[in-house]
Amino acid sequence: MSSKLPTIKERRRLSSPGATPQALAWHAGVLWMGSRDLCRIYAIDPETWTVLEEKEAPGIPWAAVARNGELRFTIGEGVDDARYIYRYMPSAGFSKLFACPDFTGSYLSYDSQHLYLSQWYQQRILKFDANGNILRQIDIGAEICGHTFVDGLLYVLRGTENVSRPPYAQGPPTAARFRSGAKQGNEQWWIARLNPREERPEIVDIAKVAFASRSLTFDGENFWSNHRAANEIVSFRLPTESKK
Repeated sequence: MSSKLPTIKERRRLSSPGATPQALAWHAGVLWMGSRDLCRIYAIDPETWTVLEEKEAPGIPWAAVARNGELRFTIGEGVDDARYIYRYMPSAGFSKLFACPDFTGSYLSYDSQHLYLSQWYQQRILKFDANGNILRQIDIGAEICGHTFVDGLLYVLRGTENVSRPPYAQGPPTAARFRSGAKQGNEQWWIARLNPREERPEIVDIAKVAFASRSLTFDGENFWSNHRAANEIVSFRLPTESKK
């Protein structure tokens, strides 16, 4: 990776209302967060930083995204942490939609028509139809810890957790350039951009992310991610947008 890339510009760094913040989604002026260890979801007022709603999830809420007035969650179930996509409506609660391919997958994004799911070790993002059928695969070339759509472009947090791969991990090994310059266990992440309308999208790294991020969402002005290890939620802008 290029050492000349700038670093993201943090705007706010706030204490999470629940331990180990994992899932993150922006919906109708509210920031939704899912706690990995507590298996609970929280609706947060971003201005007052108060919890508006708190609910128990049917498993580990690994990821979330807003979709047509509702939310979608990736939920891990049971001792094997099998992954499923759930619908969440505040008035009706959780309902299971379909299983992730091979029961693996984590982060979610939505392009106003289709749901996208990333698979960490496979280093890819899958596009789905409404019934959970795979329409397309986009190879990202590194581990993925979040993605979101902004103005039709897909922004991806890619890099590496930089730890030994578990025996069940599928997919290619992480390219050495993402591990370069860091000791084992020191995570390295970049925010990249691609145009999914292209047949073979070019993935362009924009900036370095200087913390062990988890999830990515956009509120119309700022990006948001979790610094899970610090129990903090961070908003930021890209370097070229820092003067706005």
